[in-house]
Amino acid sequence: MSVEIANESGVELNEDRFRRLIAYALDELHVHRDAELNLLFIDVAAMEQLHIRWMDEPGPTDVLSFPMDELRPGDADHITDPGLLGDIVVCPQVAEQQAQAAGHSAEQEELLLVTHGLLHLLGFDHATPDEEREMFGLQNEILATFLHNESRAS
Repeated sequence: MSVEIANESGVELNEDRFRRLIAYALDELHVHRDAELNLLFIDVAAMEQLHIRWMDEPGPTDVLSFPMDELRPGDADHITDPGLLGDIVVCPQVAEQQAQAAGHSAEQEELLLVTHGLLHLLGFDHATPDEEREMFGLQNEILATFLHNESRAS
């Protein structure tokens, strides 16, 4: 698995933890180990520009995903083919605001957003109530088991 991480946000981040989360999530979703993705952390101004350009919505957002090869999750009997998943773009400053409102750490929010963005790369969406239940349920399950396994390992 190739995960390229670039931090242009000005916020200090634990890149190794994001790599571990992505590796864990891709394993859980039966995605080929040769899949590639980029994770980019950017500041508010850059995120606002992307949000306007690609979503035609004002102001910054928390996470954007740009799928490439339209890979989908596999299953225990069939892993996905290798390919380029795409790009996940996160704004830590927006994540910080959301974390305060949710009552947890900024890093917890960033981990959630990366998981959310990864699911979007794999074709999940939340446009309908059923899609939202499926995507958010899977997102919460992946993140909770990752954090649980991580805490047991330390």
